[in-house]
Amino acid sequence: MKEFGGRVAAITGAGSGIGRALAVDLAGRGCGLALGDVDEQGLAETVLQCERHGARVTPTALDVSDRAAVFAWADDVVEQHGRVDLLVNNAGVALGASALGQSIDDFEWLMSINFWGVVHGTQAFLPHMKRAGDGHIVNISSVFGLVSIPTQSAYNASKFAVRGFTDALRMELEIEPCGVSTTTIHPGGVKTNIARNARTDESMVIGGADPDEFVTEFDKLARTTPEKAARQILTAVERNRRRALIGPDAILFDIVSRLPAGLYQRLLVTSARRDRRRRSLV
Repeated sequence: MKEFGGRVAAITGAGSGIGRALAVDLAGRGCGLALGDVDEQGLAETVLQCERHGARVTPTALDVSDRAAVFAWADDVVEQHGRVDLLVNNAGVALGASALGQSIDDFEWLMSINFWGVVHGTQAFLPHMKRAGDGHIVNISSVFGLVSIPTQSAYNASKFAVRGFTDALRMELEIEPCGVSTTTIHPGGVKTNIARNARTDESMVIGGADPDEFVTEFDKLARTTPEKAARQILTAVERNRRRALIGPDAILFDIVSRLPAGLYQRLLVTSARRDRRRRSLV
């Protein structure tokens, strides 16, 4: 996909952050948009910003964990727009808790959105793309889909799963071939609301983290704007990349992921122990 003018893109999690930035960027390039999000107020604001560019936008209140709703949305998008060329499975949530301390309900909530939302979107839209013989699917993983972090076992599990699912899908599409491709995106710290909307648990202290400081620490580390992330993601689509690292910290995580597991994990354990001792003295 070398250009986006005259194309149609479907984006989940379009009510804020990277999803909104992608929608506005694509609107400026002459792309039609089908946008989904559970946050109807945020979605309405995204629609207004896109329509200022003259884009045709169809918004839908959408819970990506609802398989039937996602499949119905895909059919509706094709019916209203006549086609779908680009799918971005962007909707995601966060959970800060230890592997033992997190509740099963919270774990299932996160996986139903971060992983199953990607599966639902892919399986719902891919048949339409294959019939058209053209299309691109972008699945948002994370730098936490490259390196595991204490207190992020559920989030790690979901983002490693997205990475594995999309890598396998890419190869299957190349084996056919059918004109459709995929890209896995690994964003680092991007200035979004994901930390503010995250669920946290006191068990985070096991990993040396403080639930009360979770948002503050995330904001300190988030150096990439959603707009810059959107531009990098669309460049990756244009170049048909298998994976794209978003932000300078993502490059660092990628390097760390290539180190022996015992080495980087010992460094993280040492750091977490130091933070626990520091907090115990406060």
